[in-house]
Amino acid sequence: MERPMKRSAPLAILSLTALSVTACGDGDGGEEETYTWDFTVTTSNTSTWYEAAELFGETLDEESDGRMQLNIHANEQLSGGDPAAGVEQLMNGDKAFSYNSTIIYDGLDSRFSAINAPFLFADYEQADSAIEAGAEDAYRELSREMGVEMLGFGESGFRQLTTTDTPVTSPDDLANLVIRVPGSSLFLNIFNELGADPTTMNFAEVYTSLQTGTIDGQENPYDVIYSSGLQEVQDHLTVWNYVYDPLILGMNADLYDSLSEEDQQIVQDAAAEANAFQIQQNRELEEEQLAELREDMEVVELSDDELSAFREAMEPVYDAHQEDWTEDLMEAVQPE
Repeated sequence: MERPMKRSAPLAILSLTALSVTACGDGDGGEEETYTWDFTVTTSNTSTWYEAAELFGETLDEESDGRMQLNIHANEQLSGGDPAAGVEQLMNGDKAFSYNSTIIYDGLDSRFSAINAPFLFADYEQADSAIEAGAEDAYRELSREMGVEMLGFGESGFRQLTTTDTPVTSPDDLANLVIRVPGSSLFLNIFNELGADPTTMNFAEVYTSLQTGTIDGQENPYDVIYSSGLQEVQDHLTVWNYVYDPLILGMNADLYDSLSEEDQQIVQDAAAEANAFQIQQNRELEEEQLAELREDMEVVELSDDELSAFREAMEPVYDAHQEDWTEDLMEAVQPE
């Protein structure tokens, strides 16, 4: 996955058209479809999400002999910074592709957060094992129910906690802190059980809200924290790996079904390459990003003893969400 990345202007062109189709000659008197598609990511154009989307677009261009073109939009530009609205656009066919966390899908269907259950995975090896053993297949079926063809998982990584004034090493440290969480009942429940005052807002508003003191902290993986510059407005980072956060590379299902088998294969192969690249980049950059975050923040890495108090507080969360997650999905996401 050492393929060099290019930042070409055509991939950054803004377009409100999810799909345009024309026909061109194939050299033998026949015609082949050509496409211009939109792809959105929640994060900035310096993130691994965006770089993987670029690779996806380059591969589509190359393998289709220029018939498939991709316009990439950072920061959920097509939905006003609202990731949940962005997923609805994908489902409705208002755009072709997106990278979105399963947490965002959870806002539309609570089953999606089964893989985000707190402290479910101890490390990436356990997460990879569960995904390969059945979680990916289960989420592909679930996504289809929502009108989305899942083209595999990327990865946002394990989520960490940042705060402005208070270092967090125990649940008591979170008491009454206003922590921004995604628009998911799971995350609201997690932080309520930990004694915090969780609040939801679009990620596009988080930097300014931290800067002005409207909120005291937030939680996200390293890549999101680093690429969004949150270290500029946060003093403390707690490394606790409390939730694993995979990304769904989704395509509108009706659009996918409309493609020829040959073009579907081009899309699937390009997606597999992009996902593998994104995951590799995400994991390789974590140490580098953490080292740079240490230059601007006080970083604490919780011990097993410190983590045990947080884990024990999660029992009511599991009880509250077990029925939503369903027995089949919980079995699919269990580490081997």
